[in-house]
Amino acid sequence: MKIYTKRGDTGETSLCDGSRTLKDTTRVEAYGVLDETNAFLGLAIVKLEEEDLKSHLMDIQKDLHAISSNLAYPSVLSQSKIDGNPMANKIPRVTEDMVKKLERLIDMYEEELPVLKNFILAGGTEESALLHMARVVCRRAERQIIRLMREEEIEKNILKYMNRLSDYLFTAARLASHRQGKEDTKWMP
Repeated sequence: MKIYTKRGDTGETSLCDGSRTLKDTTRVEAYGVLDETNAFLGLAIVKLEEEDLKSHLMDIQKDLHAISSNLAYPSVLSQSKIDGNPMANKIPRVTEDMVKKLERLIDMYEEELPVLKNFILAGGTEESALLHMARVVCRRAERQIIRLMREEEIEKNILKYMNRLSDYLFTAARLASHRQGKEDTKWMP
């Protein structure tokens, strides 16, 4: 199979249900920014030495693909209720358990970190800075998903997951610096 199809040469792309849409629609922008988040996570994984963080980030990359699948399938909520719809049944659900897993990881990381009493500056180490970049791109994805929510109903756990993911990435960035002996740089007005 060739990577190029030439079907997008006119500014359109195919959605999971086979329909076509412009590449600058709210939906395509939303899963496009998720792809950017995923790419930053991949870069962080390459740079990190901590196997536990790398493993957790790879799991998150898989979750982001599940979320992208949901966003790339118009009306996935109504379609998934139709018995016998083979495509709707292939779209992975975004569950409350996925959100809770992020919460458990945040709690576990925070046990290893000093209590945060100030705002901090992004940076610390290269790995930490990459995780902060992933965090701000994640926040942009969250805002784009909110725009999509104004247009149609989406899986309710998607927004919860994205909000929690940015908290996770903030905590993971702090942990990456901490494990390398670099403490957070406090922001003092």
